[in-house]
Amino acid sequence: MARMSFVIAACQLVLGLLMTSLTESSIQNSECPQLCVCEIRPWFTPQSTYREATTVDCNDLRLTRIPSNLSSDTQVLLLQSNNIAKTVDELQQLFNLTELDFSQNNFTNIKEVGLANLTQLTTLHLEENQITEMTDYCLQDLSNLQELYINHNQISTISAHAFAGLKNLLRLHLNSNKLKVIDSRWFDSTPNLEILMIGENPVIGILDMNFKPLANLRSLVLAGMYLTDIPGNALVGLDSLESLSFYDNKLVKVPQLALQKVPNLKFLDLNKNPIHKIQEGDFKNMLRLKELGINNMGELVSVDRYALDNLPELTKLEATNNPKLSYIHRLAFRSVPALESLMLNNNALNAIYQKTVESLPNLREISIHSNPLRCDCVIHWINSNKTNIRFMEPLSMFCAMPPEYKGHQVKEVLIQDSSEQCLPMISHDSFPNRLNVDIGTTVFLDCRAMAEPEPEIYWVTPIGNKITVETLSDKYKLSSEGTLEISNIQIEDSGRYTCVAQNVQGADTRVATIKVNGTLLDGTQVLKIYVKQTESHSILVSWKVNSNVMTSNLKWSSATMKIDNPHITYTARVPVDVHEYNLTHLQPSTDYEVCLTVSNIHQQTQKSCVNVTTKNAAFAVDISDQETSTALAAVMGSMFAVISLASIAVYFAKRFKRKNYHHSLKKYMQKTSSIPLNELYPPLINLWEGDSEKDKDGSADTKPTQVDTSRSYYMW
Repeated sequence: MARMSFVIAACQLVLGLLMTSLTESSIQNSECPQLCVCEIRPWFTPQSTYREATTVDCNDLRLTRIPSNLSSDTQVLLLQSNNIAKTVDELQQLFNLTELDFSQNNFTNIKEVGLANLTQLTTLHLEENQITEMTDYCLQDLSNLQELYINHNQISTISAHAFAGLKNLLRLHLNSNKLKVIDSRWFDSTPNLEILMIGENPVIGILDMNFKPLANLRSLVLAGMYLTDIPGNALVGLDSLESLSFYDNKLVKVPQLALQKVPNLKFLDLNKNPIHKIQEGDFKNMLRLKELGINNMGELVSVDRYALDNLPELTKLEATNNPKLSYIHRLAFRSVPALESLMLNNNALNAIYQKTVESLPNLREISIHSNPLRCDCVIHWINSNKTNIRFMEPLSMFCAMPPEYKGHQVKEVLIQDSSEQCLPMISHDSFPNRLNVDIGTTVFLDCRAMAEPEPEIYWVTPIGNKITVETLSDKYKLSSEGTLEISNIQIEDSGRYTCVAQNVQGADTRVATIKVNGTLLDGTQVLKIYVKQTESHSILVSWKVNSNVMTSNLKWSSATMKIDNPHITYTARVPVDVHEYNLTHLQPSTDYEVCLTVSNIHQQTQKSCVNVTTKNAAFAVDISDQETSTALAAVMGSMFAVISLASIAVYFAKRFKRKNYHHSLKKYMQKTSSIPLNELYPPLINLWEGDSEKDKDGSADTKPTQVDTSRSYYMW
C-alpha cells in the first residue's frame, strides 16, 4: 500500500514537471517576443515574500516600442535599457502584470507610459528617463502600487495631488531629480509610506512639518541635498521613523532640536558633513538610538564633554576618517551603558583618556589604529591588566611622539614608560593658524589639549590681556572647553591670539593670526596714519596705534611728524596722548609726504607715512550777463585813466623836486667838508654833475659818466 502511494506521488511529480515544462515551452516558443527571454523566475514581493512569476525579459534590446505579442499571463515585464518613448495600448491586455521595468528609456511624460487599468501592478520602475514633471492624478489608476522608482530623472515640478490614489504605496524613490521644494501635500495621499528617498535634489531647504503626514515612515534618506540647517520642527510627525540619513550635506552643527522630535530613531547617519565639533547635548535623550555614524567629516576637530548623553541603547559609534579629529573629552560619554563597539581609527587623535574608556562599562572593542598616537602617560592605560577590551588591528598602532619613540609600536613603548604625568599638548587641528574674517562677525577659536593631569586653558589677546573662564568682557568669552568667542570683531581686534594650556608639568602654546577685512594690525602695521581733511593751506591727519607686543607694554614716548617738499621741512613733537594734528601754512596744489615715527621704551621705533596733495587756491569771478560785463569794463577803464594821470603828475613833481635837491646837497657838502667831493666819492659827484649839465642843456642825448668798478670806495 505504501509502495502504491509512493508510485502515485512520483507520477504526480512527473506530471507537474511535465506541465511546467510544457508551459515554459509554450511561453518560450509560441508567445515570447523575438529576442526576449520568457521563463518562470523567482520574484520577491515588496514585503520580501518569495514567489515565482512568469517573466518576460526584453532588457537592453534597443527597442523603440513594446513587443505586441505579449502573453496575458505575464507577471513581470522587463524593458530596461531600451529607446522606448511612448506606448499605445500594448499594456492594456496584461491584467496580471505585477512588476513593470521601464528604467533607462526615453519617456518625458508619465502619461506616455500608458499605465491605465494596471490595477494589479505593485512595482513600477521609471528611473533614468527624461521625465520633467508629475501632474495631478497622473498615477491614480495604480491602486495597488507599493513601490515607485522615479529617481534619476529631470523632475522639477510635482503637483500637490500627483500621488493621489496611491494609498498602498510603501516605497517612494524621488532622489536625484531637480526638485527645489518639498511639499507636505504630496504625502497626504500616501499615509502608509514606509521608505522615502528624496536626496540629491537641489532643494532650497527643509521646512517645518515637511513630513508630518508620514506617520508610518520608517526610513528617510535626505542625502546630498546641500542642506545647511534643519529646522527644529522639520521632523515632527515621524513617530515611527527608525533610520535617518543626512549623508553628504553641508550641516555645520548637529540638528539636535530636530532629532529630539524623532522618539524612535535607531540608526542615524551624519557622515560627510562639515560639522566642526560635537558639543554638549548634541546627542542627548535619544532613547532608542542604536548606531551612530559621524565618519568622513573634514572639519570635525573635537568631541566635547557630555556630547553623548543618556543614550541607553547605543551599541555602536563610528567616528572614522576624520582628518582633523584630534580631541575626545575624557567625559564625552555620560550614561551610555550599552556601547560595545567604538570605532576611532584613521583620525588625528593623539590619545584617548582612560576615564573615557572607563565610562563605557560594556565596551568590547575599540579601534584607534592609524592615528598619530603619543606614547606617554595619556594612553599608558592600554597596558593595564584591568581592561578586557579588544584593540582592533593592534599591529597598526604606532607612536608618533615623543620623537625618540616615533615609528615604534605602542605596546612596546608603553612597557618601558610608566610615567603618570605629562605635558599638555594642544591639538594641532583645533583651530587654524590664520583666519581672514569679515568685520562685525563673531569668531570662535577652539583650543583643545590633552595631558595628565588635565590642563588649564586660557587665551592671550594681541594687546597682552589674559582671558580665562572667569573673565567678564563684552568682547571676549571663554568656555570651559577652551573655545574663545570674539564678538563683533573690528579691525583693531586683528592680531595674534595665543592659546595656553598649562598644568604642573609645564605649558604648550599655539597662535592664531586673525585678519579683519584683509587687514592685520600687527608687526609693521601696528602704527598707521590717516588723512582726515585736506585744504589748500592745511592738512588734518590722525593715527591709530594697536600694540601687539606681548612681552612688554608699548608706550608712546614721542612722536615726530615731517613735511617734506622741495622748499621746506617742518618737524613737530606731538604729546603721546594726542592722535590728531593739523598741519598749517602749507602751499596749495603741492604734494606732501607726512610721516609719523613712534618709539617705545625699549628704543624700538615704528614709522607710518602717507602721501597727500593740498587743494587748489583758484580765484574765480562770476559774470552773470553782458550788461554787468560792460559796466565792469567801464569802471576799470576809468580807474586806469585816473591812475595814469596821477602817475604822470607825480613824476613831473618828483623831477622838479629832485633837481633842486641835487643842487642843495652839492652846496651843503662843499661848505661842510674840506675834502674835495670828487676825491671822496667821485661816482656820486659825477652823477650829480651829469644831472646838472642835462638840466642846463635840456638835452636827452648826453651820455652818463661811466662808473669805475675797478676800484673800491669807502665812506668813513
